[in-house]
Amino acid sequence: QVQLVESGGGLVQAGGSLRVSCAASGLTFRLYVMGWFRQAPGKEREFVAGVHWSGGVTDYADSVKGRFTISRDNAKNTVYLQMNSLKPEDTAVYYCAAGGRTLIGGRTDEYDYWGQGTQVTVSS
Repeated sequence: QVQLVESGGGLVQAGGSLRVSCAASGLTFRLYVMGWFRQAPGKEREFVAGVHWSGGVTDYADSVKGRFTISRDNAKNTVYLQMNSLKPEDTAVYYCAAGGRTLIGGRTDEYDYWGQGTQVTVSS
């Protein structure tokens, strides 16, 4: 069935950059809104970024706006999150999500499928 597999997480120093990827299968990728969420220990899962079907419309959490860029390659069924100017508070498990919706949503219940997550750790 549907699988979302994240990769690219790791350890990076504050101010550095990292790109995480999410490869999707088992769905008509181009028809799904794709999102990135993150969850730090003891905290709720929070919206980071989302991208519409075509990649032409994006949305970002205020905390990452100007630093992160979400993109998608529909030919590769892959969504990316480029993270620049990383801060220690960006440390979290980053999750890829797919939602069969018209609009980009910032709530977890607006997405239908989730990946297992990839750890991003930013050291000070």
